[in-house]
Amino acid sequence: MSSSLIGLIYIGLMLVMIALRMPIALAMGVTGFIGFASIVAFQPAMAILEKGPFETLSNYSFSPIPMFILMGVFASKAKMSQELFEGARTLFGSWRGGMALASVTSCGMFSAISGSSLATAASMTRVALPEMEKHGYAQSLATGTLAAGGTLGIMIPPSIALLLYALITEQSVSDMFIAGIIPGLLGLVLYCITIAIVVSLFPHLGVPGASTSWKEKLHGLKGLVPFGSVFVLIMGGIYTGLFTPTEAAAVGAAGALLIALVRGMRFTQFREAVTESLYISAMIFFMIIGAEIFGYFLSVSRISFTLVEFVDSLQLSPYMVLLAVLLLFVLLGCVMDSLAMLLLTVPVVYPLVQSAGFDPIWFGIVAVITVEMGLITPPVGMNVFVIKSVAPHVPIQTIFKGVFPFVLSDVVRLLLIISFPLLATGLL
Repeated sequence: MSSSLIGLIYIGLMLVMIALRMPIALAMGVTGFIGFASIVAFQPAMAILEKGPFETLSNYSFSPIPMFILMGVFASKAKMSQELFEGARTLFGSWRGGMALASVTSCGMFSAISGSSLATAASMTRVALPEMEKHGYAQSLATGTLAAGGTLGIMIPPSIALLLYALITEQSVSDMFIAGIIPGLLGLVLYCITIAIVVSLFPHLGVPGASTSWKEKLHGLKGLVPFGSVFVLIMGGIYTGLFTPTEAAAVGAAGALLIALVRGMRFTQFREAVTESLYISAMIFFMIIGAEIFGYFLSVSRISFTLVEFVDSLQLSPYMVLLAVLLLFVLLGCVMDSLAMLLLTVPVVYPLVQSAGFDPIWFGIVAVITVEMGLITPPVGMNVFVIKSVAPHVPIQTIFKGVFPFVLSDVVRLLLIISFPLLATGLL
């Protein structure tokens, strides 16, 4: 039996384990260990199991992950989401659908600090959903806006998804973050346009709020300054070469802590933030270790090379190859966590994308946007279920109905990035 066939069999078994709800990190690790032992030998597989986790956890390249997570948790514990929403509401609240615009704008700003789609969706829903319901907004528009707005966390840098993609494919983390700025902001703009179109067609979904004076608007803008300052400090430092990504993560965490302390963070909240950051970091590193062991198995099985040779034999155009890869991402994104999906699939499909001649930085942006779509599409849609857990009184079908226009918006953004690659690579 060829090594590639063994590889396919074990990948199939891994998908069965995942379907049976085994943790994805454990499924990748078990598959990698048993598959490597089957193709090479048991003792070398044991050596990987002994040394692999230590080498992964001691890799300096992964050190920004806990710092970016800590930055986001500090932002959440200091209730920065409340101030962001209130500031944005003074600017847009008097417009038709203005509170939905305020929600998606504050989601975009909060995600620039948190770097997590799920954390953004959960934090902003607790703040914004009760306000929108109180002012007569339809539950579909309110929850759909928050579920979609939460997905901005996976693209707007600093993004853990972009960081992991860069490390998996050995690309520059700085380049990936810079490449994510325009697509992330484009997503925010398109979401705002989507809200404007929806409330124009169906005015009853989002009624105008009370008007605010220019003085109140300026005061609201003043409240947004600290968050913009952290983002500018991180991205400006990376773009100018003043900080490495690791240093930028530490500076961002320190900046978020300073803002939290000024806003009255207590020691109990500080301890909770550190504990939560450790928990999330451990979960991500567990997945990285599983993906690392799985990667050794993929190398010896040569399944990626066999896949490239098979696709070459079909003589497909590069864009047909891209379409097939993106369809795979959308399907898996519907039933799988975004970070786990990237760790699982990118090592397999990346050689295929390289052979098709696509720019790896550009493909990373396209891949992450596609994964982002999976966060709000049925049957799972992780962000949708986060909204449901925070707002159990809202039917799940109502949330899916609300996110549908935003899925179309993401399709438009994806087509724009594919048609005009400079939108992703123009700042490099």
